Amino acid sequence: MNSENLDEKARHLRADILRMLYTCQSGHPGGSLSCVEILMALYYKVARVDPANPRWEDRDRIVLSKGHACPALYAVLADKGFFPREDLWTLRQIDSRLQGHPDMRKTPGVDVNTGSLGQGVSIAMGLALAAKHKKASYKVYAVIGDGESQEGLVWEAAMAAAHYKLDNFTVILDHNGLQIDGSNDQVMSLGDIMAKFRAFGFECFRVDGHDIDAIGKALREPVAGKPKFLCCETVKGKGVSFMENNFAWHGKAPSKEEYVAAMKELGVAVNG
Repeated sequence: MNSENLDEKARHLRADILRMLYTCQSGHPGGSLSCVEILMALYYKVARVDPANPRWEDRDRIVLSKGHACPALYAVLADKGFFPREDLWTLRQIDSRLQGHPDMRKTPGVDVNTGSLGQGVSIAMGLALAAKHKKASYKVYAVIGDGESQEGLVWEAAMAAAHYKLDNFTVILDHNGLQIDGSNDQVMSLGDIMAKFRAFGFECFRVDGHDIDAIGKALREPVAGKPKFLCCETVKGKGVSFMENNFAWHGKAPSKEEYVAAMKELGVAVNG
């Protein structure tokens, strides 16, 4: 798909995210909207996956370590054909295959259960290490968040990844600058996150996190003998003016009026 088609798809994916959250009146819009293009670059541009065979042994593994942003992941997985789009409207309902955080036992296309921040990226590092031991060709990508980057587990995983020279492992930061209680700098400054990952032994790239082509290019950049880190500069709540750069939208669902206004901004009609 060309850039224009991808931008159009991103708009519709954002609308699906908002419809999911409005329907169940629960979830996390801010961080879901900010990572749409990151997931699109992975699933549409870079990663080897097969919706007809979600457990394909040689598939690339994609771990949404910031598991609360799963509405974005579910929207992309449905669009790719891992499950019917109609399933999206069952988000967080009892017996739904789409839980409030990713569950690999229930949702086709989900490789790792995530939710407790820091654990997903640690598991992803283990998957990359296993691939090296098996001499397997698959790559592993972990998408992490700002607040998550304050977790010690992230840095233990980073230290191990560099020690074992996991050049099949990429950590992608959805760097929107905000977390549940405010800005990163107010809560716990990340400092120079690029310098930190570089000091831990990663090859580091900074990209516009809403530029799918730029993200894809950085993901494909060959790196030998060390893991890769992408700092994707994003906007929390991207695509909806009153949600953008507002930490209050970290974890609340829109009201009917807010939902209608948001969908209008995205150019999508609301029925009923």
